[in-house]
Amino acid sequence: MSKRSVLTCAVALVAAACAPDLVLFAQGAEPAAASSGVGVAGWSIITAGFALAFAAGLGALGQGKAVASAAEAIARNPGATGDIRGALLLGLVLIESLVIYVLLISLLLFFFNPFK
Repeated sequence: MSKRSVLTCAVALVAAACAPDLVLFAQGAEPAAASSGVGVAGWSIITAGFALAFAAGLGALGQGKAVASAAEAIARNPGATGDIRGALLLGLVLIESLVIYVLLISLLLFFFNPFK
């Protein structure tokens, strides 16, 4: 079996195992204002934190792969060092800008509640 099919089966099994529990989270008969759980603003902050963690982690992995590939390319062809360095810096800037965009959105959700 390929890794993709194993991952798909694992996700399907987890979703099937959690499906009966979803009924527990249905809204009850009491009014929404009386509930004492975490509101939409709280969930947006939690979601922003997870998004920032994923963006930072995957951005770091992407930057590491880019630097490793650039070092390998320079080792194979030292004459093209300038071109490779320029492409590397452009790629690193674009990867880092995506992480900064997620940070900006996370800070906006944290400090300015759009759900009021």
